[in-house]
Amino acid sequence: MRNNILVASALAATAIMFVAGCSSNQSIKTTDGKTIVTSGKPQVDDDTGLVSYKNAETGRVEQINRDG
Repeated sequence: MRNNILVASALAATAIMFVAGCSSNQSIKTTDGKTIVTSGKPQVDDDTGLVSYKNAETGRVEQINRDG
């Protein structure tokens, strides 16, 4: 019984580390010198030239112009 609890705890800890490792913060440097910290990888829309990202500070999805 005690061994089962130990194995279950180890599996749960491994699963939590795996999920936490999948999403990492990244930073975007803008042309005006600002740094935006994103939650996950930003997505670039080649048709519109916009970069979509989830702001790590506010949790909101935002967009900026890739060129500007």
